[in-house]
Amino acid sequence: MDAVSVVLIAVGLAMDAFAVALCKGTASRRGVTLRGMLVVGLWFGSFQAIMPVIGYLLGSSFHELISGVDYWVASILLMIIGANMAREALSGDEDAVDDDIGARAMLPLAVATSIDALAVGVSLSMEGSGIIVPAMVIGLITMGLSMAGVWIGGRFGDRFGNRAELVGGAILVLMGLRILSDGLGLF
Repeated sequence: MDAVSVVLIAVGLAMDAFAVALCKGTASRRGVTLRGMLVVGLWFGSFQAIMPVIGYLLGSSFHELISGVDYWVASILLMIIGANMAREALSGDEDAVDDDIGARAMLPLAVATSIDALAVGVSLSMEGSGIIVPAMVIGLITMGLSMAGVWIGGRFGDRFGNRAELVGGAILVLMGLRILSDGLGLF
């Protein structure tokens, strides 16, 4: 997979974490601190980096069984993830997020926002791409965007959360369509 695709997928995946980080910043009663930004960024970035590796390992174990239709699997997974993100963004159903950045608060959020990355790891294994560089890029971009989300949320409130998730979903759907068109030899 080319570098631009990896970055676009990373940005798309990071939008869930960015939206939650915005809420964390908005809810921050003590003001946004560098420590708070780093904690949120590290939680989200770490999980977004680990989950695609787990998905890749799972996908690699059954890749031979579906190698003839692997691009279908990869593209459908990305399109489903993207459509789900867009649906959630448009529904407006958001859980309340407080300013707690302790492990008990962050662990479930980090897992919830990185489940999509697990499925992307499966998709990458179907593509035959490596996983180490994409996982690092996904983790670093998520960390940076999450840190920025906390800061933006603390300054401007939660004005971008649903839009960010909608953009992330659209990016993942488009990447899924690209993988499908490449697999079918359309372009």
